Amino acid sequence: MVLLIDGTDHSFWNIQLVKVPLERYHPAIDQPTEEGIMFVPSTTFKTRVRNEALGGPNPFEWKDVTTEEIFNNKKVVLFALPGAFTPTCSTSHLPRYEALYDEFRALGVDSVVCLSVNDAFVMYQWGKAQGASKVFLLPDGNGEFTRKMGMLVDKSNLGFGMRSWRYSMYVENGEIKKMFAEPGHDDNCPTDPFEVSDADTMLNWLKGQKG
Repeated sequence: MVLLIDGTDHSFWNIQLVKVPLERYHPAIDQPTEEGIMFVPSTTFKTRVRNEALGGPNPFEWKDVTTEEIFNNKKVVLFALPGAFTPTCSTSHLPRYEALYDEFRALGVDSVVCLSVNDAFVMYQWGKAQGASKVFLLPDGNGEFTRKMGMLVDKSNLGFGMRSWRYSMYVENGEIKKMFAEPGHDDNCPTDPFEVSDADTMLNWLKGQKG
């Protein structure tokens, strides 16, 4: 089993990793390899992109974006949250990653991605409202990526339906190197833990790897 709870600190998931030859890499793996390495699951995201050639008041068109396009040959910080426009996500989670974006880039991170089980229209409007111009807002509208990550939870107690549990991860070429998942992972959780998936925790961990 690849995801183990650290025996000294239950505030995050600690991933045990063993190197495998590069030719063994397959980004579509939804389960850990026998050696214990975990990759992001293969998913196609439904996004909207601007195309001025369309003209009119809404010059946007659908564009499929794959997991491979996002992660292959890149160093990516991805953080996931329960929903656009919700309090903690809007006041702390996204804004802090946006504020520290340049520091992540200085540490060699190619992109910072915010993922939520919301559709592309909602994510676009939330990004505009937040003034987020650096963090890439990725809509997991069907919850497929989140489900394959084992992070899809029922939030029907809030009227949200199925959403993502709050977590962050650092990924190199599709391989999950580090993951911080909030404690209490469960359906209909009465609270919204926000202790370890924040931008500062991830940034400090990356700085520690460079030291």
